[in-house]
Amino acid sequence: QVQLVESGGGPVQAGGSLRLSCAASGRAFSSYVMGWYRQAPGKEREYVAAVTRSGSHTYYADPVKGRFTASRDNSKNTASLQMNSLKPEDTAVYYCAAAPSLAQFTITSEVEYWGQGTQVAVSA
Repeated sequence: QVQLVESGGGPVQAGGSLRLSCAASGRAFSSYVMGWYRQAPGKEREYVAAVTRSGSHTYYADPVKGRFTASRDNSKNTASLQMNSLKPEDTAVYYCAAAPSLAQFTITSEVEYWGQGTQVAVSA
């Protein structure tokens, strides 16, 4: 079992920045691909970013490329999402997630562990 707890969400104006954090406990953190999903009101949960097990590679969904930066610290069992140049369409509940492989991470139904979510609200 892996438990994931997010923090760092909140209200922000368009153009601003937020940093989300995810604290993990339980089984070997470094054996999982970590990353982030989000779900806006009335929409399906969507993939945002992924970080490989070692942290050496990151991958992003097109809407956030160049604005968001995902990272992890295996020594502290934490993952982070730095969000810059935020837009109103970034408003959503953001979830920390873990999956055994990158391919599985990008498929919502294949994600093995989820956090409880943290709300991000971007105003125009």
